[in-house]
Amino acid sequence: MASQFSLFRSRRFTPMFFTQFLGAFNDNFFKQALLLVLTYSAAAKLGSSVSLLNNLAAMLFILPFFIFSALAGQLADKYEKSKLTWYIKLLELVIMVFAAFGLIFEIYWLLFLALFLLGVQSTFFGPIKYAYLPQAMHKDELVGANGLFQTGTSLSILIGMMVAGLFTQLDNHLYWISAMALLIAALGLLSSKFIPNMPAVQPDLKVNWNIWSTSMDTIKYLYSLPLLFFIIMGNSWFWFYGATFLTQTPEFSKVILNGNESVVIFLLTLFSVGVATGSLLCKTLTKNQVSFKLLPFGIAGLSLFAIDLYFSLSALNVNTTALLGIGEISNVNGSWRVFADLFFLGFSGGIYIVPLYAAMQAYSPISHRARVIGANNIFNAIFMVTSAIFAIVILNLLKLSLPQLFFITGLINIVFGVFLYFKLNKYKDAMQIQEDTLIT
Repeated sequence: MASQFSLFRSRRFTPMFFTQFLGAFNDNFFKQALLLVLTYSAAAKLGSSVSLLNNLAAMLFILPFFIFSALAGQLADKYEKSKLTWYIKLLELVIMVFAAFGLIFEIYWLLFLALFLLGVQSTFFGPIKYAYLPQAMHKDELVGANGLFQTGTSLSILIGMMVAGLFTQLDNHLYWISAMALLIAALGLLSSKFIPNMPAVQPDLKVNWNIWSTSMDTIKYLYSLPLLFFIIMGNSWFWFYGATFLTQTPEFSKVILNGNESVVIFLLTLFSVGVATGSLLCKTLTKNQVSFKLLPFGIAGLSLFAIDLYFSLSALNVNTTALLGIGEISNVNGSWRVFADLFFLGFSGGIYIVPLYAAMQAYSPISHRARVIGANNIFNAIFMVTSAIFAIVILNLLKLSLPQLFFITGLINIVFGVFLYFKLNKYKDAMQIQEDTLIT
């Protein structure tokens, strides 16, 4: 484990780690602050349902990943990564200026636009950070670096959401939220200045600016590599799953648990710490090898604890109309079972996703690595937008409950997980046979 954390002594790792950490923090700080404002005050002012506004916000943030990921992958392959990162972080700072204006003057259309633009800059940063790791790290550092990146991402999401929850309870909270978003964007821009020069892998690449044809070409290329295609399907399913649970957390905290904003943050903390714990353990559990051996455990855990969350929430009986704090909800019979389900859902997600990200980087052709990651982001976006639509259909059209949504998602995961595991092993074995034939 010591060698894993020793990566922080290297300039190859640390500036990019903190740049992505601060970026993920700001994305989730702003998004969570907006969700809390919508849930606890703006929904009533706008005359709209909380679930509709929250799922709309989630969809707007994810939509740019679908539209621009293929283009982002081309740019990350064509240009030097540290300078490109600096320009993207500068864009984040500009977006946060507009977001601050929207918050202070409560201009909700401007806030939704800022959320969409924040998704745009995240889209262009994604292929850079994940293509950077296999280029900057040695082969025996890749699983450890991915574990730290995933842990950092989970913690930055957690801390961003926690700070958003705390700030929404302050006097003049819209000013505090605006100031924090601008500060973090500025720190991210500063951190990006220390990323070492990372040469372009294909500087002669002719960029196709046609978003539609670029996306189709990227998807076709990915489909010609079956192992990578199913690795990315697995990655994208994780984001569908996580979005389904995390987007609904403010609503089920308020509606089912009768919890205030601090309860929302506590539940998100349990999930995120679970993901971080599972991610950190991956290096030890896989013995630093790129392997799919942990996938069955991750798949089983994701279903088991989602289904149990249905039963634990359904059995819960909070006999009050007043909003409760963490301490009060902790005394409600059955609440600790809900807490355990959320933690182990996150833990299962951690041991599921890190091996898939490491495999995606390890098996991607060097000349097309950022474009493969761009394709990954396209499918992540499709799955996450589908998650928002899926939740809207289940909750608003079919009028089912939040626990029923979690139960259905857990059942679907069993079917998808079994299918994915057999496909990955089939194509990995086929690739190994092909490599052995070439060697002999």
